[in-house]
Amino acid sequence: MELGVFVPAQQRGDHETARQGHRGGTATRAFARALLCLVAATMLALQAGAARAQTAADSAAASWPNRAITWVVPFGAGGVTDLVSRKIAEQLRTRLGQPVVVENRPGAGGTIGTEFVARAQPDGYTVLYASGGPMTIQPSLGLSKLNYDPLKSYVHIRGVSSSNQILVATAAAPYNTLAEFVAYAKANPGKVNFGSPGPGTAQHLAGEMFQAAAHIKLTHVPYKSGSSQMTDMMSGILDVSFDYLTVLRPLIDTGKVKVLGTTGAARMAALPDAPSVLEAGYPDAVSVGSTWVSVPAGTDPKIVGKLSEALAAVLADPGIVADLTTNGQVSIADKGQAEMGPFIVEETARYKRVIESAGIGVQ
Repeated sequence: MELGVFVPAQQRGDHETARQGHRGGTATRAFARALLCLVAATMLALQAGAARAQTAADSAAASWPNRAITWVVPFGAGGVTDLVSRKIAEQLRTRLGQPVVVENRPGAGGTIGTEFVARAQPDGYTVLYASGGPMTIQPSLGLSKLNYDPLKSYVHIRGVSSSNQILVATAAAPYNTLAEFVAYAKANPGKVNFGSPGPGTAQHLAGEMFQAAAHIKLTHVPYKSGSSQMTDMMSGILDVSFDYLTVLRPLIDTGKVKVLGTTGAARMAALPDAPSVLEAGYPDAVSVGSTWVSVPAGTDPKIVGKLSEALAAVLADPGIVADLTTNGQVSIADKGQAEMGPFIVEETARYKRVIESAGIGVQ
């Protein structure tokens, strides 16, 4: 008969629990180690993927441009914005060594083409020839919901030009100067009309700003196109109009309209005899339209830098400078990425005041 050691049931249970706990702790530690390994492997894979993506992005930026660039103009062919932008695009082609294809996407006051670029891939191959209308005027009009944010949806690379408008009258008008025009309008409130390419356009706002500053009452006649507006100017249906020199030059040179003044703060080099609204005593009537170059938000800073450098060289070209001057424009190429944001904010606030004061909106 063998002698054994008596172990109480409770103690035997404690030993068994301890053994099970040991086995459970070992399993838990093994699981934890496996989980840590999995997390580490996942992080390494993500880091490797991010590194590959960064390498690919760096490579794309380094080789940019290696194919054609689409140069979007948010207005129709033949207008002032289109004509100037094509000359800049052609110079860029030479500088960058790749085709720069101009693509007109007009409509809704320039917002259709502007929105198109906001939704494009931020790879530097879709570039916007931006205009103040859809960027600084349309956001305050409330004509439709904009699917882009003028500040957040783009990288605004460099300014191009600012343009004064010209106030012209029909050849047979009984006034030849700004002073005579204001006196006539005051004597005939509401009887003098002015045309524009549509409600909320820069030309419309120039008219609203002038009549408010001069304390006169004009009647706005909106058109669907600038060509129709000018046809009625020549036939005498319209009394006066505000527009840019590129559009008005043929009518001015042939004597079909006469120049009363310009909407700038200083006289226009191309029309040195035409007084500005500022010198005529109407500082609140100063109205200047601007253009610049933008790309979608998220575009690689290296690509932005290359494009900015190329634009600076193009806009410094004597031929481009002379062309801007001939067309009544002033270069704002000194406004780089850092200056364009505040510039857009300031312009938007200025036009918003006019829009709200004149009650311009859905018509």
